[in-house]
Amino acid sequence: MKHLDLPPFWLLLFVILALALDWLVPLGVFGLPGRVAGVGLCLAGLVISAMAARKMRRAATTVMPHRMPTALVTDGIFARSRNPIYLADVMILLGVLLWIDAPLGLPLVAGYMWVLTRRFIEPEEARLRLAFGDAYEEWTRRTRRWL
Repeated sequence: MKHLDLPPFWLLLFVILALALDWLVPLGVFGLPGRVAGVGLCLAGLVISAMAARKMRRAATTVMPHRMPTALVTDGIFARSRNPIYLADVMILLGVLLWIDAPLGLPLVAGYMWVLTRRFIEPEEARLRLAFGDAYEEWTRRTRRWL
């Protein structure tokens, strides 16, 4: 099961929950504006995720959670958010909720952020603090966790 403990698996789980909620109680309040905004959020999330992954690959550090980083990436998209890939995942979930017109699924966004924070972000922060010390602490002072 450990190989399933990755953000995309959790994202899929939350999307399935949203689909189930929408199937059980279809409200349909967002309409066309929601679909357009949803597609836009999903595309923006994919772009942000790709930008962050590219930056990390160029720094020769891992993009995989639960692994020890070999470099501290603090520029580019990482100057705006310490967790742009997780932020992108949240944008994608919100985009899907708007796209499928599932307003009852909106609280799932907060739940997904909680899972990301507890299962991935907090352990990663501990590894970064251990590996990069003062440089990491300086980055946390000038860059927010999410946005």
